[in-house]
Amino acid sequence: MGVRSIKVETLGMINILEGAYQGRKVLITGSFGFKGSWLSYFLSRLNATVFGYSLYPDSSPLHYNLLTLGINAVEANITDLQKFRAYLDEHQPEIVFHLAAQSLVRYSYQNPVETYQTNVMGTVNILEACRLQPSVKAIVVITSDKCYENLESGWAYSERDPMGGYDPYSSSKGCAELVVSSYRNSFFNLEDFGQKHHVLVASARAGNVIGGGDWSMDRLIPDIIRAAIIKKEVIIRNPQAVRPWQHVLEPVYGYLLLGTHLLAGDKNFATAWNFGPRHNEVMTVKEVLDHACSSWNDVKYKIEKDEKMHEAQLLMLDCSKANEILNWHPVWNTEQAIHHTINWYREYYLQNRIITELDFDSYLKALS
Repeated sequence: MGVRSIKVETLGMINILEGAYQGRKVLITGSFGFKGSWLSYFLSRLNATVFGYSLYPDSSPLHYNLLTLGINAVEANITDLQKFRAYLDEHQPEIVFHLAAQSLVRYSYQNPVETYQTNVMGTVNILEACRLQPSVKAIVVITSDKCYENLESGWAYSERDPMGGYDPYSSSKGCAELVVSSYRNSFFNLEDFGQKHHVLVASARAGNVIGGGDWSMDRLIPDIIRAAIIKKEVIIRNPQAVRPWQHVLEPVYGYLLLGTHLLAGDKNFATAWNFGPRHNEVMTVKEVLDHACSSWNDVKYKIEKDEKMHEAQLLMLDCSKANEILNWHPVWNTEQAIHHTINWYREYYLQNRIITELDFDSYLKALS
């Protein structure tokens, strides 16, 4: 679809991002994935020099390929430390956004060792390689809202709450956060910044991310779409589960905003950050489904509860830190996020149109 530049004079805070990223070398691990593809697109629009390091998702179509970004990307596994170090040496990025992960809960029950190898040791490899690469100035490690020890007690989790996780996926994300914290203390200590080292590391914990271009298995929106295009009902196993749903552009914008502060050498931002919807906009799975049905008549569902696999009923994020310190706020409410998401797929399947650019421009207009 090609990528065009942003007219920054009309876009308020976006000119801050372009000033930070234009012409700068940026590496994205997991670039072929759902969030990675949207981050790659956003950075391309900011005129950054983007490199990708990623395995291909086990799903199709592939949003990244549909975008035809033309960036330098390689298919590779982050569990191979030496290969990743060689890639860093070759391209010498200044900032690394680490998104590569095994990101599915059900898959983590079936493949726990792979999940921990990728999400924990993969994160170790990224940080270790960056520690040894002089070009790197900033690292943003993307984990998950599932990293918290979720007691389902009715409060929204803040960055001060302890790590945990019931299932292997959630636990691996909590472990990844502990790895980030350890590397920050041991090798990227903030008191030594500018003297013994020059790297700032932050982590980002996003809520349930939705948007066009996700075809992963065992995720609500992709499951909805797969059923809709063959005129069948999607099976829903946990209709009353409450989650912090948000459009993918919301956390991606947050990651980029966070990166600007790290690149500027502001060590106050080298901490953990939550990105999610406003507290009063969390929805149950059923509420999301009902909004999806109103956006596309072909969306149908039936409920068949699955008692075999543990799944949390309640998860909420406290994003006041990002609101107050980072000046990041959600642009679209949850209903708008669902509408934009379902509309993306409807246009793709019924009109053969890819409207990523349209969603992006609409988001920037609302942001400004």
